[in-house]
Amino acid sequence: MGAREILPHVVRDRKLHLVMLNRYRYNEQHSCLDLTDLVEKLDGQPKELVRDLSHHIADEARHAMWLTDLLMKLGADIGKPPGVSYIKEFDRLIDQESYKQPGKLNDGLIGGLAAINVTEKRGCEYFSAHIKALKEAPKTEENIKILKTIEQIFPEEVGHVRWGNRWLAQIAKKSPEHRQKVEQAKRQYVAIEQAAYESGIDLMAGAELRRLNNLLEVANTLPVWERPQYLIERLPQTLLAPELQMTRIQVAQKAWQQDPQGFIEKFVPMFLNGLNQVSKHQQKAVS
Repeated sequence: MGAREILPHVVRDRKLHLVMLNRYRYNEQHSCLDLTDLVEKLDGQPKELVRDLSHHIADEARHAMWLTDLLMKLGADIGKPPGVSYIKEFDRLIDQESYKQPGKLNDGLIGGLAAINVTEKRGCEYFSAHIKALKEAPKTEENIKILKTIEQIFPEEVGHVRWGNRWLAQIAKKSPEHRQKVEQAKRQYVAIEQAAYESGIDLMAGAELRRLNNLLEVANTLPVWERPQYLIERLPQTLLAPELQMTRIQVAQKAWQQDPQGFIEKFVPMFLNGLNQVSKHQQKAVS
């Protein structure tokens, strides 16, 4: 399911709506850490990029502030959001060690920009869908406040995507080697982001196997000699997925407490339907 399918359901359920807003807040807040980390690695060069990233950090901090203020006004939680963490999974799938090797700073810069770009695109997808869903929802005082805040953030996020596109294009123009590295980084981070995104919304049976497939997709974007080590380091957590198991338990408990009959008639079949997805994927892979 994409943002356009998810958000109309979210805005109709106040609890889910507030959790979604808190996820936005958490993501914007965490972006400040990632951007600051990149600035520190650059150590002042190139100056134009460091300046741009500093402005970017200020934007993300302001977005987090707006969302925090909004959630406070709505009496909502501003702690760590429940469920499987998109950010945590995204970070887990990045091969940070490869960028720490001598002479790899430029690769780290390209990777950092590609990572920022792909996550900003996902954010824009959600903000756009959220605005659309709110405009179609009842015009309550609360919804109007939420809409106003997201409409403030959305244009700046679009600007961030364009900024990232420009910088990546600028680096790619330096040489054929740079172009190849930029294209490789784009492919890699698209795969990483998609895997992280799916991990946050897929709680159904068989999710572990779908995560494994996504992990293999990411590994295939790496140089052949780096793939075995990458997979060895990430396979255990991908298959065991402790955060996924805990989230499943919490969701199942809430579903049972709210409606025991609905739990049996709707939740359990929906959960088991995930096994059909695994079967379909296996058949597709064979064919």
